[in-house]
Amino acid sequence: MAKLERSINGNMNELLNRIESGILNGSMSASLEDASDFESGTARCSVRVFERYSCAGSNRVSLSVTLFQNGDEPIQLSAITAGGSQAVFFKINTLGEESFLEKLIKLLDE
Repeated sequence: MAKLERSINGNMNELLNRIESGILNGSMSASLEDASDFESGTARCSVRVFERYSCAGSNRVSLSVTLFQNGDEPIQLSAITAGGSQAVFFKINTLGEESFLEKLIKLLDE
């Protein structure tokens, strides 16, 4: 499992669109598995779960991205990958998870 947390200034809709299009267009096997959006007063929360095939691990890995914003405050981002291990009792070969998270980091840094 790999994890990223950041505070980001900007428009939440634009950030969400950039993440969705960047992940889906960045890999031939990437898919948006599900999405969820909530609002309460001035607070908003969006969750996206992506999946793609990892050549490094010969398996599929997932990336869950959560965005939270209250009013005009900075957007809080949490991204967590999973599924990249092939072992039964402990995790080995997590290269696919780290690579998937690195794709998101590059999108955010652009």
